[in-house]
Amino acid sequence: MTEVFSGSFTQQEPIPEEGIEAAVAVMRSGRLHRYNTAPGEVAQTVLLEQEFAAKVGARYCLAVASGGYAMGTALRAVGVRPGDRVLTNAFTLAPVPGAIAAVGAQPVFVGVTPQLVIDLEDLAAKAGQADVLLLSHMRGHLADMEALMALCDAHGITVIEDCAHTMGAAWKGVPSGTQGKVGCYSCQTYKHMNAGEGGLLVTDDPQVAARAVMLSGSYMLYESHRAGPPKETFETIRYETPNVSGRMDNLRAAILRPQLRDLDRQCARWNERYYAIEAGLRDTPGLTVIERPAEESIVGSSIQFLLAGWEAGAVRDVLRRCLARGVELKWFGAAEPVGFTSRYDSWRYVASEKMPASDAVLAGIVDMRVPLTFSLDDCALIARIIRAEVSAVFQKA
Repeated sequence: MTEVFSGSFTQQEPIPEEGIEAAVAVMRSGRLHRYNTAPGEVAQTVLLEQEFAAKVGARYCLAVASGGYAMGTALRAVGVRPGDRVLTNAFTLAPVPGAIAAVGAQPVFVGVTPQLVIDLEDLAAKAGQADVLLLSHMRGHLADMEALMALCDAHGITVIEDCAHTMGAAWKGVPSGTQGKVGCYSCQTYKHMNAGEGGLLVTDDPQVAARAVMLSGSYMLYESHRAGPPKETFETIRYETPNVSGRMDNLRAAILRPQLRDLDRQCARWNERYYAIEAGLRDTPGLTVIERPAEESIVGSSIQFLLAGWEAGAVRDVLRRCLARGVELKWFGAAEPVGFTSRYDSWRYVASEKMPASDAVLAGIVDMRVPLTFSLDDCALIARIIRAEVSAVFQKA
């Protein structure tokens, strides 16, 4: 009998009861705005910022409305201006070039390797074109961060890390988001902490932190930011920095704080599921597993594999056959963007040159979410389905 998976690839776990109770308490108080606190009260957003900064080992943290807003704020805070060029990954999702375009800057795309990380040789070749790199740790894959930071430091390039897929991950034990000037995280539903929407920004630079606080819409209430820089840092910045309101509210922060306390356990659970699927996919004819370096501590909330060198029709056949058996795969090689799978040549507001080596990699990338609502048995079943359908199509080709 042909096996079929009947689970949902979009069903997340419920918010922890502690978060629900905290959210209800915030709603009962009516004090959802981060600056609307009773005498002696510390806002949920302030507590979240302190706790997240401590978690990743950053000096400063700011809670904002989304991961995309965090990236746009980071770009403005490090001095990116309209007309500037900003380096970024060719393999990423639309909010990354969108954040660059939103500040009036021009994305310059850097290639992707078969390991699905930014191509450091291409980065070195393009280093003279921009002073800032918005580095996307796309789908949780970390480049060699020591080599990348050495390259960028040598060329005077400021690094902003997009950690939407790497909250809880690390390179050689250093938390993702803390090696560049700024780290930006997402708390959207499909990320590692779920507030529906939301974002966090961390930095050790007091000037950048102060600009970010003012940009987020603090008015002149910056002293309430316990995870912000000293008040003297704002002396000039408060007059020179526009309000681009994008604060997180106390309701979202209340939902997130219990999830942050449980993050390590949740990351371990994702990795159990990731490695169960990976084990089931190994040695499948025609399928390449992405080998993860020993220096990388991953969070396996999604998994990717390559159908390298396959014709487009054969890849579509695999996706169709898997979907018929309940397994939803996404493909970054399609000529037209579908759902989340747009790529650098999809964004026509950006003038970009073709990158044949990267195009060949993108043409083979197949992507799948790994929600925590999957059991390990589910993961083994999903791997068997993918393996069977890839093998069947490969044998026909």
